[in-house]
Amino acid sequence: MPTKQSPLLCELHAHTRWSDGDLSVRELCDLYGLLGFDVLAVTDHTTRERREVHAGNYAAYLAEVEAEAERARRRYGLLVLAGLELTYDDPDPFQGAHVLAIGLREHVDVAGGLEAALASARAHGAALVAAHPYSPEQLAGATRGTGAFGARPELHGLVDRFELFNRHTLFGWVAAAGHPAIASGDFHRPEHLAGWKTLLPCPKDEAAVVGYLRSRRPAYLVRLDELDERLAA
Repeated sequence: MPTKQSPLLCELHAHTRWSDGDLSVRELCDLYGLLGFDVLAVTDHTTRERREVHAGNYAAYLAEVEAEAERARRRYGLLVLAGLELTYDDPDPFQGAHVLAIGLREHVDVAGGLEAALASARAHGAALVAAHPYSPEQLAGATRGTGAFGARPELHGLVDRFELFNRHTLFGWVAAAGHPAIASGDFHRPEHLAGWKTLLPCPKDEAAVVGYLRSRRPAYLVRLDELDERLAA
């Protein structure tokens, strides 16, 4: 008798010491594996200034992520996806944007502009998610100057999905516009564990997860506020 696919509990936005996170790749995988997550995307920053992950160290970064992904699969049944956060900062927040490239296995240079970087990441098969996409009205109290997607509708077709929630911050314009959405923890340190997460009703393999994120099929969002207590127990 046919059965429905059990949804996968996903963290789709997480950082390590390769950029501005507090944990190593191994420590990050162990953390989410112990918490019972099904999917973890490692999305360290690559920037125009060629800091953090860049063309010169990308092969080493990818090799470490892939090695820890195999270990996490064996130890926890955790599917770890390689990725990058394409980090296009600008003094003008209407030009600044960060985009998660999930399932990316080639370095993408953002120095040539946001649109070119997104086209390259998409050509390499990544699922693209606009990260913390502030509306113009939210920018006054924002911690990041990433208002390009909220201010410039012509960019919307360049990504597959948008963060509706980043931790506990709601980007209501995403829902109002009817965009396919996810929720993420934007993990940098353990206090970022709790909050909104994504459930994906698809098989637990990389092609299925990336393909689902690239589609317009619905993702389900859940708020988890007891992750710290579960880990402590």
